[in-house]
Amino acid sequence: MQTPSPSDTPPAAHAGPQLRRVLKTRHLTMIAIGGAIGTGLFLASGAVIAQVGPGGAVLTYLLLGLMVYYIMTSLGELAAFMPVAGSFATYASRYVDKGFGFALGWNFWFSWAVVVAVDLVASQLIMAYWFPDVPGIVWTVLFMFVMVGLNAISARSYGEAEYWFALIKVVAVVCFLIAGVGVLAGIIHTGSTPGFSNWTTGDAPFAGNIFTMMGVAMIAAYSFQGTELVAVAAGESENPRRNVPLAIRQVFWRILLFYVLSIIVIAFLIPYTDPQLLRSDVTDVAVSPFTLVFQHAGLLSAATVMNAVILTSVLSAGNSGMYAATRMLYNMAAEGLAPRVFGRLTRTGVPLYALLGTTAVASLCLLSSAYSPQAVYIWLLNLAGMTEFIVWLSIAVSHYRFRTGYVRHGHSLDALPYKAAAFPFGPLFAFSLCLLITLGQNYQAFLQDRINWMDVASTYLAIPLFLLLWAGYTVANKSSGWIRYRDMQFKPISAE
Repeated sequence: MQTPSPSDTPPAAHAGPQLRRVLKTRHLTMIAIGGAIGTGLFLASGAVIAQVGPGGAVLTYLLLGLMVYYIMTSLGELAAFMPVAGSFATYASRYVDKGFGFALGWNFWFSWAVVVAVDLVASQLIMAYWFPDVPGIVWTVLFMFVMVGLNAISARSYGEAEYWFALIKVVAVVCFLIAGVGVLAGIIHTGSTPGFSNWTTGDAPFAGNIFTMMGVAMIAAYSFQGTELVAVAAGESENPRRNVPLAIRQVFWRILLFYVLSIIVIAFLIPYTDPQLLRSDVTDVAVSPFTLVFQHAGLLSAATVMNAVILTSVLSAGNSGMYAATRMLYNMAAEGLAPRVFGRLTRTGVPLYALLGTTAVASLCLLSSAYSPQAVYIWLLNLAGMTEFIVWLSIAVSHYRFRTGYVRHGHSLDALPYKAAAFPFGPLFAFSLCLLITLGQNYQAFLQDRINWMDVASTYLAIPLFLLLWAGYTVANKSSGWIRYRDMQFKPISAE
C-alpha cells in the first residue's frame, strides 16, 4: 500500500469520530514526569552507584539528563508545530524517509506493548510481597483489565489516572529528599552523620573507568524512558501549541530535581560498596536505595511503603505504555501503514481496535508461568531498552532535518509555537551520545575469549529488526529514499 504524501491529511481526520483534545497542561506535565519516574529510579539507580561510585553516578545522570533535555526540546518543537497522536513516525516519514518512519512506528508500538507485558509480570511479583499464596496470574489479569478499562473509556480517564499515579510517585520522591536532607543535616538522628565519608570510601568518588560508565549508561537511561510520551499525548491536548511547550519546559527541572538530587542524597547516605546495591533481583524491594535510606533513618515500615510506591510506578508505566502503543498503532493505520481496522474510533474518540491489538501483544505476560519469568523479563527489558534508544535517535534526526528544511524554505523561526534552544548542538549532541550508548551498551560481550552470541542477540536484536523493516518498506514501495529538503511540507496540522 502506498504511503500518503506528506501534504495529505490522515484519513481519520476527514469524517466520523475523531480523537478528542481533552488533556490539560497538568495531564501532559504529569504524563512526562510519570513516564520518567519509575523502577529505573527506584531500583536501578542503586546498581549505577555500585558500579561507578557516587561521583560517577552523578556525572552519568547529569550527562544523560542533559541528553534527554535536548531530546525533549527537539520533540517539543516538532510536537507543538505538528501535534499528532503517532508523532514519531509522522515526523520521521515527513522529514527523514518514509521507510524510516514506517519502521520507527512499528518499533515504537511493539516496544511499548512489550513494556506493558513486562510491567504486568512485575506487578504479580510485587503483589506476592503481600499475598504470597495467591496465584500471580490473578493479579496480572486484574491489572490488565484495569489498564484496558482506563484506556477504553476516554483519553481523559487515562490522563486523570496517570495524573494521580504520577503524583503518588512525585510525593514519594519529595518525602525521600526531605528525609535524606534531614539525616544529612542531623535533624533526623540515626546515630551518626556520614558527611563526606561515603565519597572517600574505596575508589570513590569514581569507580571503574569510562567503559564502566558506558556499560551502566543504559541502566541510567532506562530510568528516563517515557519522557517522550508527552508528544504522543499532544494529539489529544486541549491546546497543544500552548500546553506542549509548557510541559516540555517543566520536564527538565523536574528531572534535575528528582534524579540528580536523589542520586546525590543516596550517594551521601549509602556507601557504593554496600552489598545490597549490588544485587540484581528486581523483585526484592530491599535492593531499592530509597528503601535503604528510609531504613537507615529509622523510619518504620519502609519496605512496605516503598513496595506500594513501586507497585504504583509499575502500574503507571503500564498504563502509559498501553496509551502510547495504542495511539501509535492508530496513527499508523490512519496513514496507511497498518491495517485500517486499527484506525477506527469509538463515539468517544477511542481507537478501540488499536487498543485490543496492543492488548494482544501485552498478553504475552500470561506466558510468564510457562517459562522462566526472570529470563523472559531480562530479554524483553533489553529489547525494550534498545527500541527506546532508536526512538530517541530518530527524534534527534527528525528535528535536525525539520529545522534545516524549515529555514531553507524561508520560514521564520519566530513563527514556531516552540523553538528548541541550542540548535544544532542539541540534536547533534543527543544523537552522538545516544549512538555511543546504543553501540557500546554490551561491549563486554566482545571482549571475551569466546563471544556469547545469545547475549549479543538479546541486546542488539532490535537494530537488525528495525533495519529489516526499513529496507522491506523501501523495496516493497519502491521508495525514493530520504526526503529532499526542497520537497518537505511545512503546513502545520490544525490544533483547533
